[in-house]
Amino acid sequence: MAATGVVKAGYWHCDSAFPVSDIKSSLFTHLFAAFADVNSSYQVTFPILYKLQFESFTQTVQIKNPDVKTLLSIGGGASGVASTLASMASKQENRKIFIGSSITLARENNFHGLCLSWLYPSTAVEMTNLESLLKEWRAAVEIEAQITTKARLLLTAEVFYSSAIGSASYPCKTISNTLDWINVLAFNFYTPDSSPTETAPPDALRKGPKGILCVETSIKSWIDAGLKVKKIALCVPFVGWAWTLKNPLQHDLFAPAVGPALSVDGSVTFAQVKLFITVRKAKRVYDKTYCTNYCYADVTWIGYDDLESVTDKVNYAHKEKQLLGYFAWHVGADYNWSLSQKAFDTWDKCAN
Repeated sequence: MAATGVVKAGYWHCDSAFPVSDIKSSLFTHLFAAFADVNSSYQVTFPILYKLQFESFTQTVQIKNPDVKTLLSIGGGASGVASTLASMASKQENRKIFIGSSITLARENNFHGLCLSWLYPSTAVEMTNLESLLKEWRAAVEIEAQITTKARLLLTAEVFYSSAIGSASYPCKTISNTLDWINVLAFNFYTPDSSPTETAPPDALRKGPKGILCVETSIKSWIDAGLKVKKIALCVPFVGWAWTLKNPLQHDLFAPAVGPALSVDGSVTFAQVKLFITVRKAKRVYDKTYCTNYCYADVTWIGYDDLESVTDKVNYAHKEKQLLGYFAWHVGADYNWSLSQKAFDTWDKCAN
């Protein structure tokens, strides 16, 4: 099985408390179940609390869309996961356990593919180990497909917004040769943690006059490193970040701020943003220079993606860069499926 001609994907996050049965799977070509665990023996397992949801994931989402492909995403950003994955990848015998258990778990539960969420390999040694892992993983799924005569499992990975992390560069040639595509995490460029003293667009498409971190710079990094455009899927975030303004009269982009708002770290879902706008009668703004949305009320300022920025990002991915597709993080954060529908329709409109 190769990647389809287009990827319109979404992630279901097990910690989101969003029922798998509520996913409007007709709006997606691929759905990721996130995240499977890796235990101390380097075996891939389902989180105990959500075991039933993972086991029935494919069956459940295919009720509304029999054609949707499902992938099991392994790892994620929880504490300790990166070090476990680094340890796993460091030895051939550990990689063999990981690979074998991932294939078995995927097949036993009717997943169509696997996704590595190693956030992030950050040294040259870890990148070399990642390269070994990907080569061995691809060989294993090829052999398994031949033995079982089943369609080969898809292989994907979530990767940093840049093709290099510090002085460590991703093994792009091996990524091209082994993975069906990569999900580039081109979002969360700025948060109240990384930019506590001024508001900033968390996920801007364009770098604008300030030359900020943004989607176009992120994707250029991967293309310049040798990744084919048809190996790249762009992130469409359904989450945003809230800042506390220093002065409610200064509420533009890059306004003085004093840290997060609305939650401990400032993280909010799109559904929460919509509620904030309604209840607080917040002012909505779409900045065409940076291609980003924000809203504000009193001393609360939120940067996020809305219909305008989602439209621009999907147009950029499809028309401007001819990427393979996009993926949403995460489906449980949407509001009445409005962003999912907008992304789906915009892609189809570009194609016609």
